[in-house]
Amino acid sequence: MFDIGSSELLLIVIIAVVVIGPKDLPRALYKVGQIVGKARGMARHFRTGIDAMVREVEMEELEKKWADQNRRIMQEHPADGSAAPAMEPLASPATASAPGADASPPPFVAQSAPAATPAPAPAADGPPYIAAQPATGKGDAPA
Repeated sequence: MFDIGSSELLLIVIIAVVVIGPKDLPRALYKVGQIVGKARGMARHFRTGIDAMVREVEMEELEKKWADQNRRIMQEHPADGSAAPAMEPLASPATASAPGADASPPPFVAQSAPAATPAPAPAADGPPYIAAQPATGKGDAPA
């Protein structure tokens, strides 16, 4: 960074001892350290602000690009239904033969089974029997 050799550093130390004096040198070095720390903090804050502005500009550019792509896709595939025929539910044999029978949903509707919630894993540092207890809904007290 500064390209200071050992002989140059020794010369700076000798001049500092002569000018400042050995008695006040530790306090002067402390003050220099504080100033350098504040300068680094200001530089870090400035760099963080510049990075945030760059990210905002990049996000605006991406949003414009996505909006253009979305507009192009919407022009190629209009949503008014003129390009694609409307989907109508197909009549299932159960609903056609018996009006009172249990009707199943149309075939294009996806049926999903209720998802089973997994049991919580025991904490790594806690005993395993606490995690295995069912939740009572009344706080942490077991039923």
